[in-house]
Amino acid sequence: MTKIYLLKESILTLEFLEDTKLSNDSEILIGKKPQMSYVLACITAFHKGVNEIVIKARGRSISKAVDVVQIVRKKFMPDVTIEDITIGTDEIKLEDTQEVKRVSSINIVLKRTKK
Repeated sequence: MTKIYLLKESILTLEFLEDTKLSNDSEILIGKKPQMSYVLACITAFHKGVNEIVIKARGRSISKAVDVVQIVRKKFMPDVTIEDITIGTDEIKLEDTQEVKRVSSINIVLKRTKK
């Protein structure tokens, strides 16, 4: 498991971000955390030597995923480019009613062009 630390508002307390899901340091799943948690996860993965990251989001988290990509590109790592964007619909089977629910999804592939 990758350990990622977040510095909270100059209080100098470190919080372990165990809920930030990374799969082989190249896949980041966007959820309910603040945007900067995912930005930090992206920057950490790139600094570990990963050249390509896939940012995935579903439903209401799609706008947060787009914001994370723009923050990474514009403010922290201008050498990162958007390689591919895939949109689609995921079908989720509900456990209670066995009903199928459709949820919009997005995958954004970021690639670092130089080190």
